[in-house]
Amino acid sequence: MFLTGIGWPNDKANSRYKSYFNVGTSSASKLAFDSKADIYVEGTNGENMSLGWENSALDPNAYYYRTALDFYGVFTQYAHPKKGSDGQQDWSIVRYVPPDICFAIFSDFGSGSCGYNSYCSMENQRPTCKCPDGYSLLDPKNQFGGCQPDFSLGCEADEGGSRDRPEEVFQFKVLQNVDWPLGDYERLDNYTPLDCQTTCLPTKQENVGRRNYPFLMEDQRQRKGHIAFIKTRIRSLSDLDPDSPKGYPNGAKVEDPAKPILIGSLVGSLVINSVFLASVTLFFLLKPKKILQASSVLETNLYSFPYETLKRYTQDFCEELGRGSFSTVYKGTLNSGSDQFVAVKKLNTLAIEREKEFKTELNAIGKTSHKNLVRLIGLCDEGTNRLLVYEFLSNGTLADILFGQVQPNWNLRVTIALGIAKGLVYLHEECGTPIIHCDIKPQNVLIDEYFTQKISDFGLAKLLMLDQSKTHTMIRGTRGYVAPEWFKNVPVTAKVDVYSFGVMLLEIICCRRGVLDFEEGEEAILSDWANDCLRDGRIDALVKEDKEAMADKIRLKKWVMIAIWCIQEHHDMRPTMKTTMHMLEGLVEVPHPPSPSSFTLAS
Repeated sequence: MFLTGIGWPNDKANSRYKSYFNVGTSSASKLAFDSKADIYVEGTNGENMSLGWENSALDPNAYYYRTALDFYGVFTQYAHPKKGSDGQQDWSIVRYVPPDICFAIFSDFGSGSCGYNSYCSMENQRPTCKCPDGYSLLDPKNQFGGCQPDFSLGCEADEGGSRDRPEEVFQFKVLQNVDWPLGDYERLDNYTPLDCQTTCLPTKQENVGRRNYPFLMEDQRQRKGHIAFIKTRIRSLSDLDPDSPKGYPNGAKVEDPAKPILIGSLVGSLVINSVFLASVTLFFLLKPKKILQASSVLETNLYSFPYETLKRYTQDFCEELGRGSFSTVYKGTLNSGSDQFVAVKKLNTLAIEREKEFKTELNAIGKTSHKNLVRLIGLCDEGTNRLLVYEFLSNGTLADILFGQVQPNWNLRVTIALGIAKGLVYLHEECGTPIIHCDIKPQNVLIDEYFTQKISDFGLAKLLMLDQSKTHTMIRGTRGYVAPEWFKNVPVTAKVDVYSFGVMLLEIICCRRGVLDFEEGEEAILSDWANDCLRDGRIDALVKEDKEAMADKIRLKKWVMIAIWCIQEHHDMRPTMKTTMHMLEGLVEVPHPPSPSSFTLAS
């Protein structure tokens, strides 16, 4: 097994990337994960090669195990108790390689495990990247992206004419036990710390080195006893004497013979800049702009498109992509002749009559962001015209793929089901305001060119306030996917989406619709037929000639059981979407479900 940083700079063209951890040889055949939770490399000669980590003291029968290559390059094994006293335990780290990623990624090129001008420290079994005092992260959201100085660079103490002494302009910050071992450009023997600082100003401790900028290959904890002095500017040069004009020591001011020329240049520059700013202002007034007005009903950062612009993008709404109860979707092109396509949804009169509710929900939906949700780009709110502009997904709907002439393979269907589950978990539990979609079905799941699945059509969605778990609302959804509680005049919860997902999961498994109007007999209603097959031990009948699905019989049976749990008549019997996702991923055991009710047949 080799762990290799593929984006690593090298001194030789076309050379192989260097691995920072490896075990075994090229004769290894596979990486094995056995029932005892041990991981090893299996050679072609039958010899097993350990990863070099310590044996786990945890009982493999009492824990779930999973192993992942974390994004910072550490191959880690995690454990989660199967049964806990409070049911709230998280995944904990069992073991990992390499033992110290800070020291493992080490070469003459690149910035090491952390970015430039930062240093790496192992804390709680994980690498942490820190900035030296006087530096801050380039990207506050990415600790691995490197640091930048919080002061202007330059070593000249008299820059701009200042005659202040260097020690009044610069200072040294001390870092203990930190070293940049590959950044030396000069070694100074028998130097004291004071000698070191003095040497670094523009003007005897052993083994002192001066480092190149930027700092690279940083490491803490492995460098006990090392002291680093980081030179930073105390303040900007113009601040040294606030009473003196910048560039003139002691307030002395010298008349400049070029002053009239400078004033004329400034006046001319002001005129040119004014013309430029006016042009820019007109440009932005004429292009689609973000909705930022405080008086607007919509408090989003979506783009506001003029109706005539969308009419031009869609060539007068000529190419129809789909049609629903409240809207029609058209294909559009942002610029003439480009391949930057969008989907423009035009709402009909019925949707306009529900404008207040629609805008309230759009405020939250416009702020969602998840790889498994279709991205809303903008809208048109002009007169009686209400249009939404979405990203265009080239592979159509999940219904087109599932119910088309060519059946998608089993692995793709597994990926699609997991992606939809993750998108629903985000809507229910992870976005700022919980959202019940209310109309989950294959026609409302779009597929992009990479077969990434994205939930769409939030026209019927219902928002929950932060302190709500239930809401009263009108009946929403599509026949066959509607949960029983819609018809019982009771508050609905996110479990209505779980019910719809369960119906759709059976359709994904079997590649057929939930109800076949032309079919008579046991196969007409998919949920009833699936339950009968599960009860009678005839799971294979659900996938018929699908050899890939039949070869994955354990997952197949488990997923049918999960789907039946999701379509239980009483919402309290259904799992949450998060539990459903964990069951699909194999992280939670799936007990045998009771038979679901056929309540929805009456609808």
